[in-house]
Amino acid sequence: MATNKFSRVWTLLIFFLIAVIVVSGVIVWLRYDRGQPVLISQSPTQELRGEIYISGTVKNPGLYPLTDGDSVPDLIRAAGGFSGNADLSHIELYIPEAGKQEPQKIDINRAELWLLEALPGIAETKARAIITYREQYGPFRNINELTKVEGIGASIYEQIKELVTVSD
Repeated sequence: MATNKFSRVWTLLIFFLIAVIVVSGVIVWLRYDRGQPVLISQSPTQELRGEIYISGTVKNPGLYPLTDGDSVPDLIRAAGGFSGNADLSHIELYIPEAGKQEPQKIDINRAELWLLEALPGIAETKARAIITYREQYGPFRNINELTKVEGIGASIYEQIKELVTVSD
């Protein structure tokens, strides 16, 4: 008899819980408004436009156009994707303070001989080779192309890669 009473209590408790779940589900379903989509946005309130410099372990470091709605993966794809041993757990984004000037990089598509000579490891001969290369093949598309210039190997490229940029 005690077992029967115990079973009856558990049965009633289970039916009660099922009823609460069903009623709660119906209430939530009735309150759901299908006409209003939920918009989740992580965009800043200011519209983003301009250029962004992408460097590090990407295939084509340089300046890229930035428009509102661009995502980090979009920008990385624009820079040719990752190369080498990229640490994907640590991506840096630097936004300068308004009015503060960053060190200016040398645009290898426009720089004159004297300015190219100011780069470490680049003397007059290599500076002339850079100018000759861009005259023969057109403007550099990215700074990695410097390694195609005669006399500029990986060691010189490593010395100057943070000091140069490309533009159209």
